Amino acid sequence: MAEYFPTQGVTPYHDPRQHAVSLAYVVPVTGDCRPRQDALDLVWFSPQEALSPAVQSEMPGGHGVLLKQALAHVGCVS
Repeated sequence: MAEYFPTQGVTPYHDPRQHAVSLAYVVPVTGDCRPRQDALDLVWFSPQEALSPAVQSEMPGGHGVLLKQALAHVGCVS
């Protein structure tokens, strides 16, 4: 769970548009996953790829922090 604030610095989670609470889930996925219907693209990352500086730099507003915490919770971050 993450609480986003419109004021930077209250938490690592920042959304300038509003105060919001977000739930995030870690779900194991198996099989062939492809975008369907209205999805234009779907990109899967390994935990190592998701933690890379290149991917993390594309996650503003604390999304990278949330991803790191989720991966740490399931033992993918040492």
